Order: sequence, then structure tokens, then C-alpha cells
Amino acid sequence: MIRLLSILFLLLTIPAPASASYAERAEVQAFVAEMAARHGLDAVRLTALFERTQPLPGVLKAIAPPADPKARSWQAYRARFIEPRRLAAGRAFRQRHAAALAKAQALTCVPAEVVVAIIGIETYYGKHLGRFDAFAALATLAFDYPPRAELFRRELEALLLLAQAEGRTPDGYRGSYAGAIGLPQFLPSSIRSYAVDFDRNGRIDLTGSPADAIGSVANFLAEHGWECGGPVAIPAKLGAGGAAPESLLAEGILPLRRPEEMAAFGVEIPAAAPDAPAALIDLATPDAATEYWLGYRNFYVITRYNRSSFYAMTVFQFARELESARRAPASQ
Repeated sequence: MIRLLSILFLLLTIPAPASASYAERAEVQAFVAEMAARHGLDAVRLTALFERTQPLPGVLKAIAPPADPKARSWQAYRARFIEPRRLAAGRAFRQRHAAALAKAQALTCVPAEVVVAIIGIETYYGKHLGRFDAFAALATLAFDYPPRAELFRRELEALLLLAQAEGRTPDGYRGSYAGAIGLPQFLPSSIRSYAVDFDRNGRIDLTGSPADAIGSVANFLAEHGWECGGPVAIPAKLGAGGAAPESLLAEGILPLRRPEEMAAFGVEIPAAAPDAPAALIDLATPDAATEYWLGYRNFYVITRYNRSSFYAMTVFQFARELESARRAPASQ
């Protein structure tokens, strides 16, 4: 109840976006001056860009937290993505871009099926690229969403620098409500840091070049510490009469404890469990038993792409389904 009231208070304290353009607001004028001083951006042009930009109420609605966080369902989340049509699209994508995927795996050690799973979950292989003007979406979050304003001001800055480097207008990018762009839904800062020209045509195009998207996803995971051949996750159970796992769960998703340490907390460790640090992951579904898993280093790396355990587990299981289909006899 306290958590619910806190969320409601948060929603009530988020100001409704003004209908006027951003250029008249003092904090935007300060941002323009900072961008001009720090990066040499044209203040007049940037001011004109903000003059024709208005807040997007749909962005604030999309980013608002759920009224009841306990209603989140692992089974419902998983079913949205791991379903026959998206899996079929994933198999087709893998066949169509086999050469780029093989090259990316050879260079980064990130399995092809993991890359395919991420692109499928993010945009359904290009079907859902986002409907928002990325500049307007990021401006809305930077100046009208106080809980994460600092983060989105950095992303707005990154978008301006990206546009400058690519010779494009900043309001020429389309993306998600959070300003994520292209097949892999990279935020502007990730594009600048991790995107690669994988098809070697002289430019990076995460929207029109599947090869660039493939290479960039693999590079992102590799740069965040993907372990070659390392485990991702294995199922775990709580032993009867064992210690409650709350203290383990409170440690978060960073892998810290080896199997013998987990066992001391009452976690039943499969005999085949790798002797490597792991975190206890709980996947809850209302009115159903919670699933427990051990998440290893590579599970944690996937959460650098999206901080949700639901997301990382869905990527892992989607990839596993793709690989099982690839290895199945042709007669099946």
C-alpha cells in the first residue's frame, strides 16, 4: 500500500507538459547555452529547433510506472515475445542474415541467436521501430519528467552530437517514446559509443542496415563484458526449510555468489551448475509459483541492454528456442 501511494504521489508531482514551445523556458535556454559553450553548437539554430518543438503527452503516459507494480507478470511478459509468429520471424531473419551473424559471432563471441533474439524483442525485426520524433520525445523527458530528467538530458545532448556527426537535423530521427532508435533500439549515447559500420559502406545505419544492427548489438554486449562460452542462466529451487531468499534477492542481479554460498542460503543447486558467481533471480507471476533462476555474468550483461530481469530472461529463452529449432533434424 505504501509503495502504491508513493507511485501515485510521483505521478501527481509530474507536471503536465505546457502547450507552448520549449524555447521560452529558462531551463531550455540554459541547456542551449551549455550546448553552444561545450560543443560549439549553433545557439540560434538550436533555439529555432526548440521553438518548433512541443511536449508530447503520449511520451509521459508511456513512461509512467504501473499503478500496481505487483501486477507485473513474468508469464504474461514472456508470452508477448516468445510466441510462434515472432519465433518464425526470428528463424527467417537468422537465415537471411546468416553471414553477418556468423561474422559478428566470430568477432565478439556473442552467439548469433542472442543477437537475433534482442532484435526480435526490440522491434520485431523492424516492424515496430517507434512512432515518435526522437528529439521531441527526449526533450519531453528531459524537461517534463523530473524523475529521470538528468538521464534524458544526457541522451538529448547525445542526439544533438549524433546529428552533428551524421550531418542530419536533430528532429529527423524516429524512435520509441524514450528516444531509442533503429532495429536494436539504441539510445543516442549507445549509438555514439557502440554502433558500428558492419556492412562497411562508410556510414552507420541502424534502421536500414540489418548488418549494422547485428554488428552493433554484438559489439554492445561484448563491450559490456560478454564471456565467451559462458553460461547465462539455469533453473534453481528453494530447499524445504531453507533460509528465506530475501537477503539474496536484495543483492540484486550482479553475480556475486558461487554454488556453495547459494546452498548456504537454502537454494538447491543443480549438479550441473557451473562453479561460477551467480545471482538469484526471481520471476514472479500473480497467483502462480515464482520461478527462481541463477543468473551468471552473461545474464547480467544482457541487463545492461535493458535493466529488467524479465527482459534478460526472455532474451535467453528466445535465443534458446531459436537454437533448438536450428539444431532440430530437418524431418521434424
